[in-house]
Amino acid sequence: MTTAGAGASTDSARRPRQGLGRTIRAYVALTKPRVLELLLVTTVPVMILAQGGFPSLWLVLATVIGGSMSAGSAAAFNMYLDRDIDAHMQRTENRPLVTGEVSPRGALIFAWALAVGSTVWLLATTNWLAATLSAAAIFFYVVIYTMLLKRRTEQNIVWGGIAGCFPVLIGWTAVTGSLAWPPVILFVLVFLWTPPHYWPLSMKYRDDYEEADVPMLGATRNGSQVGLQVILYAWATVVCSLLLIPVAGMGLVYSVSAVVFGGWFIYESHRLYNRAVRGTEPRPMRVFHASISYLTLLFVAIAVDPLLPF
Repeated sequence: MTTAGAGASTDSARRPRQGLGRTIRAYVALTKPRVLELLLVTTVPVMILAQGGFPSLWLVLATVIGGSMSAGSAAAFNMYLDRDIDAHMQRTENRPLVTGEVSPRGALIFAWALAVGSTVWLLATTNWLAATLSAAAIFFYVVIYTMLLKRRTEQNIVWGGIAGCFPVLIGWTAVTGSLAWPPVILFVLVFLWTPPHYWPLSMKYRDDYEEADVPMLGATRNGSQVGLQVILYAWATVVCSLLLIPVAGMGLVYSVSAVVFGGWFIYESHRLYNRAVRGTEPRPMRVFHASISYLTLLFVAIAVDPLLPF
């Protein structure tokens, strides 16, 4: 653990013992709850698409519970492994392992418990394929992204982002027990969406990543270079979204949504690039928030479309 992290732990030890509620909140924070929201956004609509209507409520709840445990496990492992980095970044300096509210040992046990629990839960309540994909997502995020790529290459989030694509596969297989082209297209869509979603955030926190010596693209390249990459990936994301129309037989609601919301996402990406080229403040968080809204609205359309006759 870093000197800063060790110091935080020592200070924590000197304070009066924290209450149960605060301890629970600290462990919940290890799961990165905001990321879990995106899990729900991408999992449930795909289950509706796979069913062609509403799946059983029990199956949806079981899949969401298992998926949330899986994603929470990956996040906790990530915080355990990155606690030295987190101590040097303003955005993450209040995470539980940095402040000492959770010990490294406690976080590691918690992460393993969620990993094993989520796999067993999905195996018991859905099927072996969904459970296997869930375990693969944890492995990819923890080993491939956090341990191997994050500190070594500015393309870390491109390939590490694959872990965030698994929920669409898990949602589909939980319903059908097999894979097909629609979830594969959505897997690729989330893969292409991740860089233009995260790189603007790394532009915003460029100083943090430089201080922690993490080679995020937003911290290693200038604004115009990052903006160009964001544009290319945004266009690729929208084009991929349109492939779902013929492959999954999507109707009017999804088709219009993919074009309109995709156009907005592309516009914000071009706006970022144009401002960077002109030398003005690029306002990267506009793209960051637009990317979240885009993905949310697109998957809402995926959920609604199968329920309508047009």
